[in-house]
Amino acid sequence: MAAGKEIRGKIKSVENTKKITKAMEMVAASKMRKAQDRMRAARPYSEKVRNIAANLGQANPEYVHPFMQVNDAKQAGIIVVTTDKGLCGGMNTNVLRAVTGKLRELQAQGVETQAVAIGNKGLGFLNRIGAKVVAHATGLGDTPHLDKLIGPVKVLLDAYAEGRISAVYLSYTKFINTMKQESVVERLLPLSSEEMQTQSTEHGWEYIYEPDAQTVIDELLVRYVESLIYQAVAENMASEQSARMVAMKAATDNAGNVIAELKLVYNKTRQAAITKELSEIVAGAAAV
Repeated sequence: MAAGKEIRGKIKSVENTKKITKAMEMVAASKMRKAQDRMRAARPYSEKVRNIAANLGQANPEYVHPFMQVNDAKQAGIIVVTTDKGLCGGMNTNVLRAVTGKLRELQAQGVETQAVAIGNKGLGFLNRIGAKVVAHATGLGDTPHLDKLIGPVKVLLDAYAEGRISAVYLSYTKFINTMKQESVVERLLPLSSEEMQTQSTEHGWEYIYEPDAQTVIDELLVRYVESLIYQAVAENMASEQSARMVAMKAATDNAGNVIAELKLVYNKTRQAAITKELSEIVAGAAAV
């Protein structure tokens, strides 16, 4: 029964794996709800900042912020948002494939790129392909904090404001629902004029500026861009937990199928051994 003992060992090993994947599925489901609430809570803030900045911009059309000006530099920046951990299906693979396509497109246009990596998986990928990584942020945990993101991202924002790069792109996994996440590469800078339009109202907005309109607009647009990046990280984390929950559920189901198949093989092997022993006993009795 050496074969039967080996099969029993395999069954025990798969059962232990199934317990682990089931526990990870339940943990991911719990974290997913919190990540979704955090993601939805961040949306009204960026929308309110955008509305105020748009109203201020219409009240002061003579001033155009550098984030809304188009530069002719032959360099571009890309912010790659990925996860710190794996075991979340093909989520990171899909977003990194989209990043690779964008890098090839920019290279074909003769534009050099520099990247900011948010997450261990993206940092490792960019280093492997030889991309120029100017800053990175890893180990964000389950709750993203804006103070950890501002430093690395500010490198690209300052470079754009100074006219050293022509555009900044943001790549992340957009949360659609629990079962579906979409990898996107969006242009973050320059801000489009359509994006900074506000709804027309019957009355105009009258603001009292302190210290002056230009300073207020500068601060608001920086906050708006930072809130867009924070929103992308929050959506990426919600997508991560959803993808991990789905992946661990699939792993648990597959482990159950493997256990059923191994038990069937074990029972057949055991039955064959019993049949062989009975045959030997009957043959011995007949010989006597």
